[in-house]
Amino acid sequence: MNTYKTYIFDLDGTLLDTLNDLHASCNYALRTHGMPERSLEEVRQFVGNGVKKLMERAIPDGLENPLFEETLQTFRQHYLLHNLDTTLPYPGIMEMLQQLKAQGKRIAVVSNKFYAATQDLCKHFFGDTIQVAIGEREDIKKKPAPDTVLEALRQLQVTRQDAVYVGDSEVDVETARNSGIPCISVLWGFRSKSFLLSHGATTFIETPNELTNCKHTV
Repeated sequence: MNTYKTYIFDLDGTLLDTLNDLHASCNYALRTHGMPERSLEEVRQFVGNGVKKLMERAIPDGLENPLFEETLQTFRQHYLLHNLDTTLPYPGIMEMLQQLKAQGKRIAVVSNKFYAATQDLCKHFFGDTIQVAIGEREDIKKKPAPDTVLEALRQLQVTRQDAVYVGDSEVDVETARNSGIPCISVLWGFRSKSFLLSHGATTFIETPNELTNCKHTV
C-alpha cells in the first residue's frame, strides 16, 4: 500500500477527458462573434490555466479584443449546457479512485475550471468518491497559486504532510511546488512527457493503476 494519505487531483486532463467539449464550446463562442475557429490541437495547448486564459489565447488580440468579455460569457453559457456531451473519465480512473477510497485515502479535486462546472462534473461522475471539489472562485487565487490546494486541505481537515498532488500540466507541477507537496504527473493528459520534463516534472505514471500500486517513474 502506498504511503500518501491525501490525494489532490487536477480535473481536466487528469481525471476527465474534457478536451472535445472545451473545443466545441470555444469554437461556438468564436463562431458566434465572427472570429476564426481553433483546431483541437490548438485548444489542447490553450487549456490548463482556466477558462479566461483559454479564451484569451483563442480570441484574436486576446484581452485587447473589444468583444473579449462577451465572447467569454458565450463560452461559459455554452459550456455549462454542453460539458457532458462527450466528457468521460479516462480509462481506469473510476477503479483507481474507488481503490483509494477503499484504502481510506482523502481525495479532493482542485481546478481552474469555473466553480459550477467543477462541482457539477465531480458530482456527476464521481459522486461521494471525491470528498472536496474546488473550482475557480473570485475569493481564491487560481492555480499555480497554492490557494486552492490549501483550501482543499482545510476542507479535508488534514495538513500537507503525507499529501500528494496529481496533474497533467506544467501548471500542476508549479502548483504542487508552490503548495509544498510532491507532484505526480500523468502521461495520458494534455501534455507530453518531454514538455513536462522541460517544465520541472520529475515523477510520472502512464496508467491510473500505477498510482494505487505505487509505481511512479522518473
